[in-house]
Amino acid sequence: MSEQTAIPVSPNAYFKQGAVIVIVIALIYAAVSSFYTVESEEQAVVLRFGKYHAITDPGLHFKIPFGVDRAIRVATRRQHKEEFGYRTRSARQGSPTRYDSGGYPEESLMVTGDLNAAQVEWSVQYLIQDPRAFLFNVREPVATMRDASESVMRQVVGDRTVDEVITVGRQEIQYQTLLRLQQLMDEYEMGIKIDQVVLQDVSPPSPVAPSFNAVNEAQQERERMINEARAQYNKAVPRARGQAEQLIQSALGYATERVNRSKGDASRFDSMLVEYLKAPEVTRRRMYLETMQGVLPKLGRKIIVDDEATSVLPLLQIGEGNTEVNR
Repeated sequence: MSEQTAIPVSPNAYFKQGAVIVIVIALIYAAVSSFYTVESEEQAVVLRFGKYHAITDPGLHFKIPFGVDRAIRVATRRQHKEEFGYRTRSARQGSPTRYDSGGYPEESLMVTGDLNAAQVEWSVQYLIQDPRAFLFNVREPVATMRDASESVMRQVVGDRTVDEVITVGRQEIQYQTLLRLQQLMDEYEMGIKIDQVVLQDVSPPSPVAPSFNAVNEAQQERERMINEARAQYNKAVPRARGQAEQLIQSALGYATERVNRSKGDASRFDSMLVEYLKAPEVTRRRMYLETMQGVLPKLGRKIIVDDEATSVLPLLQIGEGNTEVNR
């Protein structure tokens, strides 16, 4: 058998092979890293040598590889949410969220304007309007926004009584917190628009909750009794006023009727006086006859005979049992 002789390989050949491999890998990396995709709800902030260069919209974009350009994606078309005093979590992807209100007293426990304690849980929903300002104007913008939100909420709650915070003042607290928090975001130039502030739950602290509930029940009972008394008052007073007004109108009507009748009687007397002065005897006779004509029909079966009369008229039926003769 013939022996095979080994052909020596020069170091330059190894170097060339390594260089080719490195170049191929670099080309592959450059091809892969030269493009990036921005999702529909995002915008990308492009940095060139670590300095702001441009903002790109959703789609496929080119950038200089090898770390020259770097794209930071920011979800500018999605509503973000920060929770205070509670958390909502899901055990796994797609499972229902679970409400957890324990373990955050440093966020939720506050002092009201009347020096009472209240446990306030709320959420802030916001949009990122300016991704450049959001990334570069403030260090840790989300943490800064959370601190500002907690500060504003404590200030708004501290201006009100505990009854206002727990009952009737919820809408006003949400509105004032939104306005003041947005003012802070504008002053800090963070590029954030506060969309909504929602009070989830406002309650007294757990150790004093039973006493607070007892006080609320007593206040509600007081309000109920006051409302019932007002209802009775509103029912009785208008009725009494109506009856009084009815009596007044009746009295006024009676007074008017009496006055008018008196005026009529006076006018009739004046007319009769004028006629009497013209012919006294005739007028006296007529008045007598008219009076008798009105009086006699009301007497029934009674006959009045003059004492000076000598006999009764022969046609008079004195024999009837129901006839009475008065002298």
